[in-house]
Parts: sequence; structure tokens; C-alpha cells
Amino acid sequence: MKRLFIGIGAFVLVLVAAIALWLTLANRNPDLDQQSVPVADRQQQLAQGEYLARVGNCMSCHTARGGAAYAGGRAIPTPFGTIYASNLTPDPETGLGSWNSDDFWRAMHDGRSKDGSLLYPAFPYTNYTRVTRADSDAIFAWLQTLPAVRQENRAPELRAPYDNRALLAAWRALYFRPGQYVDDRSQSVEWNRGAYLVQGLGHCSACHSTRDSLGGIGPKAELGGGLIPSLNWYAPALDADSLVAWEAQHVAAFLRDGVTPQRAVTGPMAEVVANSLQHLTQEDVQAMAGYLKSLPAREGMPASTDNLRPDEKQAIIASGARLYENQCASCHQASGKGVPAMYPALAGNRAVTAAIAANPIRLVLHGGFAPSTGGNPRPYGMPPFGQVMTDAEIAAVVTYIRNAWGNQASAVSAHDVNQYRSQEGL
Repeated sequence: MKRLFIGIGAFVLVLVAAIALWLTLANRNPDLDQQSVPVADRQQQLAQGEYLARVGNCMSCHTARGGAAYAGGRAIPTPFGTIYASNLTPDPETGLGSWNSDDFWRAMHDGRSKDGSLLYPAFPYTNYTRVTRADSDAIFAWLQTLPAVRQENRAPELRAPYDNRALLAAWRALYFRPGQYVDDRSQSVEWNRGAYLVQGLGHCSACHSTRDSLGGIGPKAELGGGLIPSLNWYAPALDADSLVAWEAQHVAAFLRDGVTPQRAVTGPMAEVVANSLQHLTQEDVQAMAGYLKSLPAREGMPASTDNLRPDEKQAIIASGARLYENQCASCHQASGKGVPAMYPALAGNRAVTAAIAANPIRLVLHGGFAPSTGGNPRPYGMPPFGQVMTDAEIAAVVTYIRNAWGNQASAVSAHDVNQYRSQEGL
């Protein structure tokens, strides 16, 4: 009997390996063998590479807090365990010093390391595959000019069976479609530039989409909004329906400056604006804004429902109204309209009324600041109230702002608040 089980186990392993190999070959990247184009102006390529690394926000993930820039080591939590960002400096033993532009292209475009091993999609190659060979080469050339830092790369700490890289072949077959971005000739040059940045290096869909139980994003879920599981922040939808009340210039200002007359960036997006988007050219930010404004409305997060009787909900709202008057109205105003470019409006704010109330709960608990940018060098902040308000009080005030001034959303419970109380920062 023991031999029978061993035999069955061996057969299953061989079968899995065969299927993984077949899936890998069937899903081969058509552009993997594309060659570099000779560069006439080396300095221009390096400047472009530095700019594109900013667009991709490479430094944020590949720099540990307090560590050397791009030397890796930052812990990236996922629902399956922790992955540590790799060393991108040109150290020959622990970084990219022994790599060439073909190796880097394979990582960016096909999600494979220099030795051919499959990379975990915490590195967003599902987006980076859209990047052109010329832009990939420019980023690599610039990374090679960084000071070499010797810092060993840490192995992922993932639960079984997610620690088995062979299973990535099946994941890729389900969720990875390799290929460079192809211009839509029915659209303008600006629109295509925006699409290229949003879909590719900007990897906006990595956060602003709902992921399934395997961490994949279905075609209908891209940019439809969703909870970032590892961070427990809600990334709103970026389709036309969500941005219908926004002017394109305000979308551009939100991306570049982190603030508009009615909105302010907080949470993980504040880091993206600070380290990446504020450094983009005005033309590129406008292109991204125009593209996002053009996206058709799609199905996002389902509407939330209440488990309370109407009178119970009204009692909570009444309690929250009193707390709002005492704690919040001096900044956000009794009307909920806030103060332009200083205190965000809460009335009509979809981030406040989202089905998942993570963002308003966390902001009331822990406070937050918009990033300091060239267009908003001294941002106003939100003080934390977690030390002076109970879970029930925070639930009441968040329920109030989600249902005042024409807002309509489900109530928040003290249990909901308690889930986020210990989750500070990002």
C-alpha cells in the first residue's frame, strides 16, 4: 500500500511538471527574442531611463526603509506570504552587475530571471510586458550607472504550496498575456501615450483592480477598483463612471500634485505620487488623465448592504452627527464640502461611500497626510482620532459621513473599526 501511494505521488508530480512545461511553451512570449536597437545618443538614453524608472516607481519597492536606493530588501506582504524586493544595483554578485540588456528584457517582458526561473508576480511583469524594448533597455542602462551595493537577496517566505515556483506556469497560463503595447490607430497620439503609461510602467491595475483567490486579475476587473489585500486600503475604480464628476485637469492635478480643489491623496497612493507621479512631465500626466477619463464604465465592487433596521441605522447616524460637529466640522465644514485645496470634501466623495469602508475608517483612526509635491509643498493633514475615540464612536462618525449630504452607503460597525485599529501607516 505504501508503494502504491508513493507511485501515485510520483505520477502526480510528473504530470504536474509536464502540464507546467506545456503551459509554459504554449504561452511563450512572441517578442522575447526581439533585439536591442543601437543607441545614437547614450546620454539621452540614460536620461530617459532615469525618467522611466520614476514612471515605474521602481525605487519604492526596491528600496528598504533606511536602506540604499534600489538595493532591494523591502518586504512586500501578500496574502500568500512575504516577498522581498531584489537588488537592482550593478553589484556583480547580488545585483544586476552580471546581467545584460537581454536578461533585463526577459525579466520585464516575460517575468523570468537571468537563469530562466519564473518570477513571482509581486513584480508586476503582467503590466511591464507592455513596455517597449527601447524603454526596457533605457531603464537597464540607467540602473547600471547606480553605485553598486552588495546586499544579498532574501528568499520569499511563502506558505505551501505557493512556495513552489513550478506552479507559476499554471498561474501564468491563467493570468499572463505577454506582448508589447500596440497603438490604437483610432485614437490620438496623446491617448495612446496615456494608455501605454497606465497599462505598462504605471501598472495602475496592480492596485486598482479586484483580485481573485489566486491573486489574479480578470480582464473585466482591471481598473474596476478593489481592496489591496496586503495593505487593507481600498483602491477606487478608475473608469469613466468613477471619474465622471472630475475634469481632466483635476485628474492630472491629483496625479501630479496629490491634491485638487475637492480631493487629496492619502494612504499608499501618497507614496506613489511622492516618489513617481509628481516627477512626470505635464504632457505625460495629461495623457494619463485623458486616457483614464475615456475608459468605459465597468462593473466594480458590489454595493454594500445593511444588516440593521432603519431605526437602528438612524440612531447611529444621529450619534455620528454630534461627533462630526465636535470633531470634524471645523475642517470639513458642516456642509461636508471641505475647504478647497486644504480639507477634502466628504459630500459626494466616492472614496467615502465605497462598499468597503477601509479608507475612511483608517483615516479617522490613524490620520494621514497628502504627499509634499512641487504643486503642494506644504500639504494639510488629518490628525489621528484613534486615541480619543472608541471603536463605536468612530463607527458612528464614519457611518454619518457615509450617509450625510446626499451620500448613501452601509453603516460601519465597531467590529469593522477594530479590525483596522492595529494597522497603522501603509
